[in-house]
Order: sequence, then C-alpha cells, then structure tokens
Amino acid sequence: MNGGVPATTPLSATDQARMAFVLRLRGRGISDLRVLRALETIPRELFVPHRHVDLAWRDLALPIACGQTMPEPFLVARMLEALKLQPSMRVYEIGTGSGYTTAILANVASEVLSCERYQTLASQSAERLRQIGLENARIEWRDGLVPPEGAGQFDRVLVHGVLNEIPRQIGALIHGAGLIICARADSSGQVHLVSLRRDAAAEDGYETTVIAPCRLTPLVPGKSLPL
Repeated sequence: MNGGVPATTPLSATDQARMAFVLRLRGRGISDLRVLRALETIPRELFVPHRHVDLAWRDLALPIACGQTMPEPFLVARMLEALKLQPSMRVYEIGTGSGYTTAILANVASEVLSCERYQTLASQSAERLRQIGLENARIEWRDGLVPPEGAGQFDRVLVHGVLNEIPRQIGALIHGAGLIICARADSSGQVHLVSLRRDAAAEDGYETTVIAPCRLTPLVPGKSLPL
C-alpha cells in the first residue's frame, strides 16, 4: 500500500483561467460571494463569439452580433453586486445582449425576464440558456422600455444603458423597496452606473446613489425589425 500523499488531478487551463478571473474580480473589490460564485459557474466562453473564445476569461468588453458589445466582467459584477439580490427576487432586465448577464442573474435570483430589441441576439441568448439548463429566465424579443402586459412587479430592474429619466411604465414595475440599476450622464457628459430607489422627496422621485464611472451608451427605444 502506498502511504504517500494521494495524487491530485491537475487543473485544466480553463479551470485555471476561471480561478484567476474570480481572484482578479475579488482583488478589484467585488465581495458578494453569491455573485462571485455565479461568475465562476457560468461558462463565459459559451457567450462570446467563437473568434474571441480565447479571451473569454479576460476582463474585456467583446463585440457580439448586431454591432453590440458584451460588457467587461467587472462592470457586470458591479451591476450585480449593486442589485443586492436575494434568492427569492424577480428581476427585469433591459438589454439581453449575449445572455451572459441574464445567465448570472438566473443563477442568483428566483426569476428573470429579459428583453432584447434585436431578434438575432434574443434567439441566440435563449438557446445558450437552454444549453446550460437555466429554466428560470425568459428572454423576449421586444422593446424593454415597454414591458409585457401582465408581467407583474419586480424586486429589481437592470438596465444595460443610459437612462436619464425613468419612464413611468418602468417605474411601475418595481415595488416600494425595489431598486433600478442603470447608467446616467451628468452635466459634463460623464456616464456613471447608478442605483435608484423610490423617494417621494427627491426631485425625480428617486434617491440616486452613484456607483462608478462606466462606458454604457444611451438606450435605443423600439424593436429592431431588420435584425
């Protein structure tokens, strides 16, 4: 009988890259363990274009179909951490993109309804979620600023873009303790990720907490028919 230390199976290159990825996020201040666990669990390589798969576990924004961009993981992590998600929460997402953030949301929250204005992105993202077996997220091809009838209320709203004024129909989606995470531009044009909570005393009806600078762009209303 060999009394030595049992041999361990070497980590694959992907596993090593995934571990380094999470350590980098922690080093930059992401501390929500549920968010970090979800970021480690969801296979980002499935959501990036094939030509960029070698960059999947780098903290880089990457181009995707329809001329859109998949945000860098650190921004995704900041958004998710700002949402302060609990397992029982419902989340409404505007701008599905590749579906990567949607998958992480579904891993952390109870239910996700995500809206994407590009049909190509909506169908591709839905297929990716099916591949990894996430059944608590639904993706719809529609203008996210016009929520589906009968969607009900949500605990959190995540907007992947600049929204300087919250439309009435979006504000109506959240209950009194809900949060909206979006980007806003200040008077100098600098864009920041912000957290909004209802506050009747505030000028626009929301208490605003600035989270961090970001490079999100203004939302484009309407459903994109050609793509």
